[in-house]
Amino acid sequence: MSKLALAVHGGAGTILRSQMTPELEREYRSGLEAALQAGWRILEADGSALDAVEAAVVSLEDFPLFNAGRGSVFTSEGKNEMDAAIMDGRSLKAGAVAFVRNIRNPVKLARSVMEKTEHVLLAGEGANAFPPLQTNCAG
Repeated sequence: MSKLALAVHGGAGTILRSQMTPELEREYRSGLEAALQAGWRILEADGSALDAVEAAVVSLEDFPLFNAGRGSVFTSEGKNEMDAAIMDGRSLKAGAVAFVRNIRNPVKLARSVMEKTEHVLLAGEGANAFPPLQTNCAG
């Protein structure tokens, strides 16, 4: 019998304890819990680890407090540029995107790179303009 585990984190950055209110901490924790539940539902239904990881990351990307997707930090030039990567442990394939803009869920785009191209990484305008990937990723 194999044991399953799923772990998430809300992004990189510094939140000073002095600026963390109990209400804000509850919001962060609810976002983490939602991401865990999104992935766990897939695992409980005998879904793939890859689908569970993608679902958990999509949840984090959709949550505005995390430094991913919707909550991404702007560059010093005032641009919102995002990166994402995903790997399939069974096939040892990986896909990644870097410097993408106007993509609701960069992890979906990264998965499309892995599954639908011969590439591992697409960056910048090339990633944003890749036609097969635009239809289900822009948001």
